[in-house]
Amino acid sequence: MKTNVAVFFGGRSVEHEISVLSALQGIAAFNKEKYNIIPIYISKEGKWYTGEALLDVTRYKDPKSLLADCEQVYMRPEFGDFNLYKEHRPRFASKQPVVAELHVAIPILHGTNGEDGVFEGLLETIGIPFAGCNTLSSANGMDKITMKMILRESGLPVVDYVWCTDKEWHRRRDEIIASVEERLGYPVIVKPANLGSSVGIGMASDRAQLIEKMNNAEKYSHRLIVEHAVRQLKEINCSVLGDADDHQSSICEEPIKSGEILSYVDKYVAGGGSKGGAKNAPAQGMAHSDKRIPADIPVETSDRIRHLAEETFRVLGCHGVARVDVMIEEADGSIYVNEINTIPGSLSYYLWEESGVSFSNLLDRLVELALRRRREHERKTLSLDANIFALGGGVKGGIKGGMKGGKWGARK
Repeated sequence: MKTNVAVFFGGRSVEHEISVLSALQGIAAFNKEKYNIIPIYISKEGKWYTGEALLDVTRYKDPKSLLADCEQVYMRPEFGDFNLYKEHRPRFASKQPVVAELHVAIPILHGTNGEDGVFEGLLETIGIPFAGCNTLSSANGMDKITMKMILRESGLPVVDYVWCTDKEWHRRRDEIIASVEERLGYPVIVKPANLGSSVGIGMASDRAQLIEKMNNAEKYSHRLIVEHAVRQLKEINCSVLGDADDHQSSICEEPIKSGEILSYVDKYVAGGGSKGGAKNAPAQGMAHSDKRIPADIPVETSDRIRHLAEETFRVLGCHGVARVDVMIEEADGSIYVNEINTIPGSLSYYLWEESGVSFSNLLDRLVELALRRRREHERKTLSLDANIFALGGGVKGGIKGGMKGGKWGARK
C-alpha cells in the first residue's frame, strides 16, 4: 500500500512563487512507487486547491486559468480527521465528498503563514503526521529577533543588534536611531524580523539611509531588526537533517552575491537551468542560484560551521530539514550564526546530493521523520482521565450552579 503524502505549497506570503518552485522540485523527486503525491496549492487569497494541473509550472503564469482546472479543497480542524474534502458538495450528495485520506503532510511553505508556525499549528490541531519544525520551533526560527535571543542565551555567536516594533519606530524614532549609532555604528543591515528570501533587507551607511531602509522594512513586518554589518563578509550555508536529538549536517556552500548583500535575484533568478525541477521551469530557486559547493574554506572552518549549524538546529528544537546561514568576518576569522531557514528553498536538496543523499532519499527521510515523531508524540500524556466537574462540591473559587437571572452565579 502506498503512502498518501500531501505536499502543501504557495501560501499567503511574499515568498509564494519560491514556495511553488521548491514544492514542484520535491514532488518531481518523490519515489512514485512508494508514494501517492497529493499537491495542495494555497492561493495568495488563502484558498486550497488540488489537481494535476498544479504540476506544470508554466500554468502559474495565468493563475485564473490554472485554478479553473483544479478542485477547491479543505481539511476539517478536527483531531484525527485526515481527509481532504471537496469544497463544493454535489447537489444530492449526503456527505461532503472526500478527495483523499492523507497519511503524511509535507509543508513546503516559505515565509509568513507557512514557515512561521501558523500552518504547523493547524497540522498539530488535526494531529496528522508532518515533516518539519513544530509550531514553537517554526515561530522561534522565523523571527530573527527571538532566534538571536535564544542563540545568544545558549552561547552561540550572533552579531550585535537593535530591534523595535513598527509602531515604536514611528513613536520614538530618534531614540532608536541613537541606539543604533551608539551600539552598532555604521554600516548596518536592516531587516524585517520574520521574512526570508532577502525581502525587505537593505544596508545603511548613514542616518539618512537607515531611515530609508527602516521605512521600507516596516512595510513587510511589525517587528524590525538592525544588525551590525560584517564588512569583510563571506557567507556560508549548511543544511541539517533529522530532529533535535538525532541529526546530521551537510557539506557547506558559499552563495555568490552580485552586490553587498545576497539579494532575491541572486537567490532565485540567477543561475537558471532545470536540473531536478518541475516541468518547463524557467528558474529553479536556490538549487540553481550561483554558488560554490563545497565552499572554498579550510576543513577546520567547515567543521566549526557544521557544528554551529547542528547546535542551532538542536537549541531551537528543529525537525526535518533546515538550512543554517552563517557569516565569516574574514579580517579576524570570526563566525556568526545569521539565521535558520526551517523550510529552506529547494529543501536544500543540492547540499544533500553533494553529501551523498539523493533528493529521493531526502524525501524518504522526511516521511520517516514525520511518522516517527507521531509515534513518539502518542506516548506522551496529553490529557487526564479525571473530570473535576464530576468530583462533587463544585470547583473551589470557580462558578456555582449555572445561570441566575441570565448571569452566571459567582460562588460566595
